[in-house]
Amino acid sequence: MTTKRDYYEVLGLDRTATPDGIKSAYRKLARQNHPDLNPDDPGAEARFKEVAEAYEVLSDASKRQAYDRFGHDGPSAMGGAGGGQGFGGFDDLFSAVFGGAFGGQQRNANAPQRGADLETTLTLTLEDAFRGGEKTVRIPRVESCDTCSGSGATPGSAVETCVACGGAGQIRQTQSLGFMTVQNVVPCAKCGGRGKAIKDPCADCAGRGRVQRHREIQVPVPPGVDDGMQLPLPGQGQAGSNGGPAGDLYVTFQVADHERFERDGIDLFVELPLTFAQAALGDDIPVPTLEGADVSIKVPEATQAGNRFLLKGHGMPDVRNPLRRGNLHAIAKIMVPTKLTSEEKAALRYFAELRGEEPGTGRLSDEPRGLFGRFRRNKGDH
Repeated sequence: MTTKRDYYEVLGLDRTATPDGIKSAYRKLARQNHPDLNPDDPGAEARFKEVAEAYEVLSDASKRQAYDRFGHDGPSAMGGAGGGQGFGGFDDLFSAVFGGAFGGQQRNANAPQRGADLETTLTLTLEDAFRGGEKTVRIPRVESCDTCSGSGATPGSAVETCVACGGAGQIRQTQSLGFMTVQNVVPCAKCGGRGKAIKDPCADCAGRGRVQRHREIQVPVPPGVDDGMQLPLPGQGQAGSNGGPAGDLYVTFQVADHERFERDGIDLFVELPLTFAQAALGDDIPVPTLEGADVSIKVPEATQAGNRFLLKGHGMPDVRNPLRRGNLHAIAKIMVPTKLTSEEKAALRYFAELRGEEPGTGRLSDEPRGLFGRFRRNKGDH
């Protein structure tokens, strides 16, 4: 007489396992040991039955309680494992856990099927994103054959119903596993799941009804689109089968970095180069914009590096509100000349003396000199 293994041991669980843990363990082991997936393993059927029996008991709260108290005799006394009272046959049990992956009703392979969705990336310049408009992408996709209109048969030839599956495109296989019966729905081998018998296949698509082509698709670019945003184009994906609709194309926008502008949402930032004289004395400075025309701003005296100037409404369009625009921030950057003539150097030394500075020492002089020094002395005298 064969001794049954502990059900918890069969599923690799301890006795405190939760219902979700029990279900998860069963799903994994049932797939691993399903006879249809292990045709060359003679022991798969026995392991599969053992796993199913353990799950049938431990997944039912009352049967599990009886098993925990009385062992294998507990559920049997209740009409449990092997009694067929817990589920209406193994087909129901497996479908309840796997959603019909092996048994039960499956989708008719000959019914209209929606085509697969496609994805592509469209790279834009910052100017493209600012202006919006339309761009072209080239994608490979499956399309319905124009020659046979997707039927797979040479125009004018007959398409007959498959006699093996009666046009269903699938057949049901029944397998006995001792105390339970497994029913699997599989594609019809004779017609390849189409439900049709094509005597004279279309030469352009080899009877498949669909062909691979490269297509140029026009993509609308909304003004203000940002990096990473995605735009769906309904019906531009793979062609459906059996008269089903085409899938969708999802375009992801990639906005390239700009050599001059930086973006933060709908705001733009740009460096504003200033000479020392312009920063110290002030000036009217042109600021570049993405519109293409410069905007003049007044830079006041004593402008420091890092000072910001706000140009309202000269940023990016708001992709969600075309009437709204961001701002442009111009950030002052003092430009130090890299080459000086002897006259320029002499002038800068004289300027430093007037400021009371000691060029080359990195410090101010102890005694103010020049006009600035005289000003301080005179001020102190009053």
